[in-house]
Amino acid sequence: MSGESNGKLTEAATVKKMELIPEIKFTKLFINGQFVDSVSGKTFETIDPRTGDVITKVAQGIKEDIDLAVQAARDAFDDGPWPRLSGANVQLYNVYADDQQRRRILMKLADLIDANAEELAALDAIDGGKLFHDGKNIDIPGAAETFRYYAGVADKIHGETLKMSREFQAYTLREPIGVVGHIIPWNFPTQMFAMKVGPALAAGCTMIVKPAEQTPLSALYCAHLTKLAGIPDGAVNVVTGYGPVAGAAISSHMDIDKVSFTGSTEVGRLVMQAAAMSNLKQVSLELGGKSPVIIFDDAELDKAVDLALLGSLYNKAKICVAGSRVFVQEGIYVEFVKKLEEKVRLWVVGDPFDVDSQQGPQVEKKQFEKILSYIEHGKREGATLLAGGKRFGQKGFYIQPTIFTDVKDDMIIAKEEIFGPVMSVLKFKTTGEVIRRANATKYGLAAGVITNNLDTANTVSRSIRAGVIWINCYFAFDRDSPYGGYKMSGFGRDMGIDGLDKYLHAKSVATPIYNSPWL
Repeated sequence: MSGESNGKLTEAATVKKMELIPEIKFTKLFINGQFVDSVSGKTFETIDPRTGDVITKVAQGIKEDIDLAVQAARDAFDDGPWPRLSGANVQLYNVYADDQQRRRILMKLADLIDANAEELAALDAIDGGKLFHDGKNIDIPGAAETFRYYAGVADKIHGETLKMSREFQAYTLREPIGVVGHIIPWNFPTQMFAMKVGPALAAGCTMIVKPAEQTPLSALYCAHLTKLAGIPDGAVNVVTGYGPVAGAAISSHMDIDKVSFTGSTEVGRLVMQAAAMSNLKQVSLELGGKSPVIIFDDAELDKAVDLALLGSLYNKAKICVAGSRVFVQEGIYVEFVKKLEEKVRLWVVGDPFDVDSQQGPQVEKKQFEKILSYIEHGKREGATLLAGGKRFGQKGFYIQPTIFTDVKDDMIIAKEEIFGPVMSVLKFKTTGEVIRRANATKYGLAAGVITNNLDTANTVSRSIRAGVIWINCYFAFDRDSPYGGYKMSGFGRDMGIDGLDKYLHAKSVATPIYNSPWL
């Protein structure tokens, strides 16, 4: 296990860390282009998981605030400019064309995110425990590129011409679905904002964003940037608050046309039920996972160990596609476990502002305690604790990277999503056996296959019931690649053109052919 010294900062690093902690500029609700207090005047505390201390107080949105945000978004959709702007940013022959096209504005928003990358990364670090250097160099630039990607497709939304019969011809229109409610999680706050808001804006929708109550700060900052970019008032609204109140109000609102939710399967059920019981609004859900990483005898051992650690520990395993079930073929099992133990002891847990840290704190005390309770389950059920198993340090919500071996399929740690740095290692014999065992879960979000045999890779990737399969890699995300699950991991896709399509309606328009020679 990483020693205490690996989690400490040098004096010089401490000074640098203090310079990076941002001033908190935005704590109010963002409705109709303005930062406003909640109707109730209530606030809630957002906590720094590095210490457990209060960062600041944020406006606590309730149903009445959601009503105001929905009205702003509805007015912006029904009567405002955003759905009616051209997608293009080149005027070509029309010298009178409006200069404020959707693509141009989304490109400007992306540039603003890049320009404020350090501040956004720092907000996600103090609010969510995310590694600052990953945020600055990966997460925030990735969010900006997501907006650029969807800016690039804003002028490529078109339908088809249909011949139909001898008497009719028709065409289809692709139109924005309307007012969208986005409910986003706390594991990738800025990236999730971009993944939801980017395609919905490109489609011409207006929206209400409800960030996780654990990590509200970067969403409010992004709301400020949408205003600077020139997105019209009411097109993007951000209401901070608790899921059972603000999130429930979005899911059940009669004037929201679609809700897009990323989070737990349990809450996804509630969202879908509320949508059905209200106005039958469309729903897309990206939910939990218990993803398998399958390592065959012919795999390159060092690479397999590195991928298993990455899949189980990246972002503190606060990622729905975490490869928390690692199946290792019996021929290399003993050697794999030995090398795994050696490498996990080099894994550095520490302050997210420390450039050497590979793992920061869990987002909140409740999640911290839940993960530790799962670790105790693993011990009681008879799995072998290879490494970790305890909190790290005396302050904040840090947990040691934890690895269990000799895990059985029916153990709780092998069945339930832990959403923390806990890996279960399981042994298998044959390809058919591991396919059956990997699929024996209620989830179906992702899977990893590590082998040098192309036939094995093809067979397993076609047999695993999951929305994303990574062969000899893991977390191979790209904004051009759709992402979503099977089974109780949800439905609908984020990213790629699929991520745009879910914010569009198809409308058919038919006309008779009066001059047809057959009439």
